[in-house]
Amino acid sequence: MRASYDFSKMKGEKNPYISRLKKPITIRLDQSTVAYFKDLATELGMPYQSLINLYLRDCAAHHKRIALKWVGA
Repeated sequence: MRASYDFSKMKGEKNPYISRLKKPITIRLDQSTVAYFKDLATELGMPYQSLINLYLRDCAAHHKRIALKWVGA
């Protein structure tokens, strides 16, 4: 291994996976909802945040909509 490297002649390239990067957000969920996904993720052997992401991605891909009627104050 060299003591130092010369990167001055290196060509820069854009990250080809930039469109696949995940965006960190803050979301507030009920404790029971988080517990449900954590238990399910443990069963499946995967991180619970990845499981929630997969579920939400599936909902978006299939245009799932919840039957909800908002009652204003």
